Amino acid sequence: MTTRLRKQFWTLPLDSLTPPEWEALCDGCGKCCLNKLEDDDTGEVAFTRVACRLLDNDTCRCAQYDIRLQFVPECIVLTPANMDKIAYFMPATCAYRLRHEGKPLPDWHPLVTGDPESTHAAGQSVRGWTVPEFEVPEEDWEDYLIEEDL
Repeated sequence: MTTRLRKQFWTLPLDSLTPPEWEALCDGCGKCCLNKLEDDDTGEVAFTRVACRLLDNDTCRCAQYDIRLQFVPECIVLTPANMDKIAYFMPATCAYRLRHEGKPLPDWHPLVTGDPESTHAAGQSVRGWTVPEFEVPEEDWEDYLIEEDL
């Protein structure tokens, strides 16, 4: 059975999306799967190149998405209801964050281009430059900070 998506559903309010439309918003960049460090004093979030143990570095997708919480209980499950609390924690290019902030999707987003590879072609994914978290002790994550804005 195929699920029918409404035309340009991504322009609608997040809380009006069906579950398949919600999932289709993901651009497949993998940035949300990077481990982050949050400054306790300022609340500023810094991304690292250290990726969740379940991130597939080639596809930039979770290797166990449907059962990820069994392996990574701290994984954050995005919903329209919790976006107010976690949008700041998402990459600035994230479609969920952009739509939560009332902004349009970027021109390279697969829903705009019709090409699932457009995120990677635009250099907007983490493909090929992450380090698996099991290779880096948590106390060394600061050595893997990403300087540019994601």
